Parts: sequence; C-alpha cells; structure tokens
Amino acid sequence: MKKKLMSMIMTAVLGIVMLAGCGATGENMNDTQEDAGAATDAATDNAESSDAKKADGGQKFGVSVKSLSNQIWAEICTTMAELAEKDGNTLTYVSCEENSAKQIEQIENFVQSGCDAILINPPDGGAVENILKEVREQGIKVMIWDDKLENSDVDYNVDNYELGKMVGEEAAKFINEKFTDGKCEVAVLDYPQEVALLERGNGIVDALKENAPNAEIVAQQPAIDVTSGLAVTETILQGHPDVKVICCIGGGGALGANEALKTLGEISDDMGVFAVDGTNEEMRAIKNKEACRMSVLVTGTSPMIGEECYGILSDLVDGVPVEKDYYRDFFPVTIDNVDEYYRGE
Repeated sequence: MKKKLMSMIMTAVLGIVMLAGCGATGENMNDTQEDAGAATDAATDNAESSDAKKADGGQKFGVSVKSLSNQIWAEICTTMAELAEKDGNTLTYVSCEENSAKQIEQIENFVQSGCDAILINPPDGGAVENILKEVREQGIKVMIWDDKLENSDVDYNVDNYELGKMVGEEAAKFINEKFTDGKCEVAVLDYPQEVALLERGNGIVDALKENAPNAEIVAQQPAIDVTSGLAVTETILQGHPDVKVICCIGGGGALGANEALKTLGEISDDMGVFAVDGTNEEMRAIKNKEACRMSVLVTGTSPMIGEECYGILSDLVDGVPVEKDYYRDFFPVTIDNVDEYYRGE
C-alpha cells in the first residue's frame, strides 16, 4: 500500500516539475525541483507516520455476552483481553444482562469506538440481525457465539442437542453401574428460556430415557448459575429426598447442586452431578470426589476457548479464511482424566 502511494506521489511531483520547466527560468526551475523533493520527503514521512500510528494503536475488538456472572464467560473474556494486550491490540468486553436492547446499544458503541471486529453472544439472535447488517456494511467483522445468523462472518457453535445427550449418556452409565435394577430418581436442571439450552436439556432427557429406562426424572427446573442451582436443588430435595443423580445444562447449576448435596452431609458413592462446561471449580469437585462426577468440556478449558475465539477474531481482521459454520468439539471429563485439565487452586 505504501509503495503504491509513493508511486502516485512521485508521478504527481514529476508532473509538477515538467510543467514548471516549460515556462520557468533556470533559477525558478531549481527552486521548483527543491520544493518537489521536500514535498516527496514530507509525503514519505507522513505515510510512515500513519503506518506506525496504526501499528501502535493495534486492532480493536468488542465483545458483548449475555452475562459475566457465568464463570466460563468471565474467564474467556479475561483471556481474550490479555491476549489482545500482549499483541498491542485492545479488546473491550461487556455484559448485556440478557437484554437485547442493551446489547444493541453496546454494538453501536463498538462501532463508534472504531472496532475492527466484534463477538456477540445474543440472548435473541433475531433482535440483532438488522444492526449487525449495518455493522458489516461498514467493514466490521462479526463473530456470533451459540447462534446462527445471516448477518455474521462466523457462527461459533456446538451441537447442543448432542452435547446434552453426552451428559445424559454419562449419567446413565453411572446409574446402571450404581443401581443394579437401574431404578434411580433423577433431577434435571435445564434452562428452556434460551433455544440452545432448551436443545441441550432435551438431549439430556432423551439420553436418560434411552440409556437408563428404569430411572425416573422426578423434577425438571431451570438453573443457569451457582445461586439458582443451589436454590433449585434444595427445593427439589425437599420434595424428593431420594434424588441421587442431577443432570445440568451448565457448570454454574452443577456447582450449586454440588453445594446443596454437600449440605446433606457425606456424599454417598451413588450420588452424582453431571454437567457441561468443565469449570475449574467443577474439576476440583471431581478431583475431590464430591458430587460432581463428570462435566463435558467444549473445545477445552476457558483459557483454551478464549485463545481460540481471539484467534478467530484476529484471523477475520487479517483476512485469513475462516469457516462460516464453526462447530466445536466436546468430550467428557471424569476422575479418570481430570488431572489433564484441572488448573489447580
């Protein structure tokens, strides 16, 4: 780009020199050539200064998520911000608190601040389609988390139904191992308010029915974080004290369920909490042989996810090809492999 600019400048300068030579004296001609040389030097300095300023300022990224009370999201955002800073870039992350109107305002702020790319975790994908169309028309790249939108460059997704099935399958293995007749009372902590998590909850239920047909789901209540997970589990246990297995759509609910079971006293060998996210707290509970028995890791630990997301945003800005439909891998973490992923206290 700089070479092309210099070529254009030199062409213009030579044209000025030639025109001046047609009607100027020798003295004026020398003055004109000196002025042209000074103009060329100044243009070079300005171009280099502009490039240096751009390099110094780095790339700008904006991230809007549903809630930062979710530990996974908090760690992912922190990781991305740290990686951006190391690269001389800037990454700003905010929570829309499950409010689409607030998220639209945040997106507008990202545009006004000069972001090169944004990552959006929408509570309602349809609500942000129009604003994201305008964003992309301005050349800003858009990455969507856990949704499929028309106005995006990358949809960063996971098959939530299959993810839920893995939770249910692992819970069913536990039930069939611990209960000879397969009879066991089960509670499911889901979150049908969001389409992706509704699919995940459906996967859990279907897998339990298929793989542990004698088990009975006696309660199904929404829980998205530790606080709600604890409260909901305590309420369920009051009405169904024989519940032994709890399946959760996320790590927050799982930790809440784990705490509720711990308050009952010693965790028996036939009690288990099965979930998704694989937070470090879940890993610690698994390692300590508390109620948490398994959690599905998607992509990897939170820092691993943050690194992958930051890499995708950087690739988008740098023009590196990225698949529009980006599906993530997932796998179970149990007592057998927890040491590979647990990051310590």
